[in-house]
Amino acid sequence: MEKLFDNTQVAFSLKSDTELDRAYFLFKMIANQPLVRIGTAVTNFALKAHLPVEGLIRATVFDHFCGGVNEEDCLSVVDKMYTKGVSSVLDYSVEGKEEEDQFDAALQMTLKTIEFAKERMAIPFAVFKPTGLGRFELYEKKGNNEIFTTLEQAEWDRVLERFEQVCKRGHERDVALLIDGEESWMQDAADEIVTNMMRKYNKEKAIVFNTLQLYRWDRLDYLKKIHQIAEQENFYVGMKIVRGAYMEKENARAIEKGYATPICESKAATDINYDTTVKYMLEHLDRLSIFAGTHNEESTYKLMDIMKAKAIAPDNQHIWFGQLYGMSDNISYNLARDGYNVAKYLPFGPVKDVMPYLIRRAEENTSVAGQTSRELEMLKKERKRRKKQS
Repeated sequence: MEKLFDNTQVAFSLKSDTELDRAYFLFKMIANQPLVRIGTAVTNFALKAHLPVEGLIRATVFDHFCGGVNEEDCLSVVDKMYTKGVSSVLDYSVEGKEEEDQFDAALQMTLKTIEFAKERMAIPFAVFKPTGLGRFELYEKKGNNEIFTTLEQAEWDRVLERFEQVCKRGHERDVALLIDGEESWMQDAADEIVTNMMRKYNKEKAIVFNTLQLYRWDRLDYLKKIHQIAEQENFYVGMKIVRGAYMEKENARAIEKGYATPICESKAATDINYDTTVKYMLEHLDRLSIFAGTHNEESTYKLMDIMKAKAIAPDNQHIWFGQLYGMSDNISYNLARDGYNVAKYLPFGPVKDVMPYLIRRAEENTSVAGQTSRELEMLKKERKRRKKQS
């Protein structure tokens, strides 16, 4: 296949020279692991000490990786990307909340983004994390089949009610929902809820999407099991597929607790797992819908190759490609130019509250082999191309 993703003119067509320079500077910083560690510590200290650094953060890392501080703030970015055929998924990226009023606030924000999406073709999905609607330890306890106290049962009932409200609203407004995957030791309970929501709200098509983290070696078997249940009970299955985001934490816990790690033995094994899952899903598009969340060029080309071999149109509504805002523009914009369905995850929220997300992004970029260097190469190539033309 033609190396579609090498076209930097298409990739960065929306970026001004200043934005291009800022992106290059940021990825240069992220490429330096000690610098990321120091920067993270300094940023956390400055925010906790209420030092006036939010303006600096907003003008640099925040504006590169986030759409704005609220959903209205994101609209200019959403509209701009959509001129190039790239849709948006508004992602309220406030993490680590533990209180009931915070879960209720996250619920209201998710419902708000669904209403927001209903009015705009440029926003085909809403998204939320299970732990945005309930306590991590509660999911863990439920997944372990431990008995709840009376108070915990009441708390769990509120979690179920929040899921119900979101999925019902998504179904009523015809806005698909991407439900993020989290750590394996709480995921069983979340999977059970999401499957029940699919049973209820995916009767005509996939509205509710679960997430498969395919650095887990058991997830393809899990997908096949859900597919079989869906065939028997006549509902549709939506899956966002990603490689995964908690590898170090997963391996460390497995060692500490003395059980076999749920993570594939190597990066190569993860890649095979991902690509095999893609192939399986494309063989069953009558029942399955796929949101392929990946920054991996090779996997993206493979998905496109299978689509071509099976004569599946690029804009088939059962197949979406997804990347994070501020990353892999060479994939997103070149795919969109060729008519594929593409959506960027567009994080938003108050600067201070979104910092845990941004720090995680920086750390993941530092640890993923080749990701940052590829971004730098692309940015360097485009800067050079523009200089030649000026």
